[in-house]
Amino acid sequence: MTSFKTWQVRAYNTAAESENKIHDDRVARRYGYKSALVPGVTVFSYLTHPAVVTWGEDWLDRGYAKIALKQPFYDDERVQVEPKADGPSSYTCELKNPQGEVCASGTAAVRDLPESPSLRNDPPAPEAWEKPRATRETLERLRKEGLGAVRVPWRGEAPGDRYTRVLDDMPSLVRTDQRAFAHPGFVLSLANRALMANVTLGPWIHVESEIQNFSRLALGRTVIIESAVADLFESNGHEFADLEVRMFLKEGPPLMTAKHRVIYLLRES
Repeated sequence: MTSFKTWQVRAYNTAAESENKIHDDRVARRYGYKSALVPGVTVFSYLTHPAVVTWGEDWLDRGYAKIALKQPFYDDERVQVEPKADGPSSYTCELKNPQGEVCASGTAAVRDLPESPSLRNDPPAPEAWEKPRATRETLERLRKEGLGAVRVPWRGEAPGDRYTRVLDDMPSLVRTDQRAFAHPGFVLSLANRALMANVTLGPWIHVESEIQNFSRLALGRTVIIESAVADLFESNGHEFADLEVRMFLKEGPPLMTAKHRVIYLLRES
């Protein structure tokens, strides 16, 4: 059975300039947080870092992972990544803040691929339009009508090319200075792009994801993202959306499938 080492990293707010202002100190404090939140897809990269280190290209091509984000990490905060083997090709993992609190947890594995998804050829989301506000009514309508597809090229541009401030702290397999492949958090971030292309959002939070890799994303390749609203619900004053997301390499194989949960409308503190 594979053994895994504990890994430490300084949390990096890769979305400080994002249109999602939950990654801005002033706005995050308005919602009761200490400061800007480190993106959930970046935290996902920390959870799957041991998978890339241990299984390399095999994980990029057929890796599985699941993460639940329980409370935020803040920029430059120490993150303790504690993977524990629970099978010959899998581990469970807890991510702890400096106070020892578990802020996120999940699993990662290499496994036989499930049936490959097929491209539906969904109509594209308009590139220049006045998007509707993300309300329950709007998302219920889009649940029936469908979300527009999105195309995103991967050019390896900062800060999306990294999940640490220093590229040397990432495995060479997913470092742009090595002309390698997109790291897991960037690929998962395309699920966020799909939602953002179809509705106008205020501050919002990614809280859970379950993914299956089918292939790796090389520099210069374009990804087609097709998505659908699977469920909508309210909890503790927050409005949640569950998305089903399928990504494909343009003129190529499937890239990733993801079940992606977000709070699209936050309760103000």
